[in-house]
Amino acid sequence: MPRADSPKALLLDFGAVISITLFERHAHTETNIGLAPGTLTWRGPFDPAGDRLWTDMLAGKISERDYWAIRAAEVGRLKGERWDMATLIVRAGGPDPNAHVRPEALATVRRAKAAGLRVGVLSNELELFHGREEMETLDILQLMDSIVDATHTGVLKPDPRAYVLGCAALGAEPENVVFVDDQKRNVEGARRAGLDAVWFDVTRAAAMYAEVERRLGLSPATQAAEGANE
Repeated sequence: MPRADSPKALLLDFGAVISITLFERHAHTETNIGLAPGTLTWRGPFDPAGDRLWTDMLAGKISERDYWAIRAAEVGRLKGERWDMATLIVRAGGPDPNAHVRPEALATVRRAKAAGLRVGVLSNELELFHGREEMETLDILQLMDSIVDATHTGVLKPDPRAYVLGCAALGAEPENVVFVDDQKRNVEGARRAGLDAVWFDVTRAAAMYAEVERRLGLSPATQAAEGANE
């Protein structure tokens, strides 16, 4: 049973959950890096049947890191260059990385913090993909009580040790942590580790954050108070 003195906490994946996916930003990416409109056709969860590489990733034939390494290399070749994922993110992103943070994510984090809850990130490749410089410019990361990143720990979700590290960094019991991730295998791993896990359907971001707030017990009064302070 959860301890009465251990309040709920929120633990978020970064890619897709906090950040708007590259799939949703194809037009923006094409403009930023000088590609003709409609050049980028892979859409991952928005069109699984049309993205064989994505279905291979979901089936476990390749890792998520492999998927993005391949896509980054493909885009780089279109520019006659060798790109990794960090290069793709920087070149595609434009001058302000905050423009690619989901507004629902920022609102929920602020509401949780206003309610006195601890909030953290548990990512497999935050600094690997985004780099330290970009991380330091992201306003939402400055609100976090903890960031556990497998770039440094070497422990990738769904390894049960990853969730232990994430909960310990928040100072919360696993059963009191609401965990959110867009990859079902990571959600299943979190549930096995005892967390209250939510699968984040990227095609329904607003509804997903409404469910997260419900599980955290954020009341309309809390939300109204936070809105008045913004």
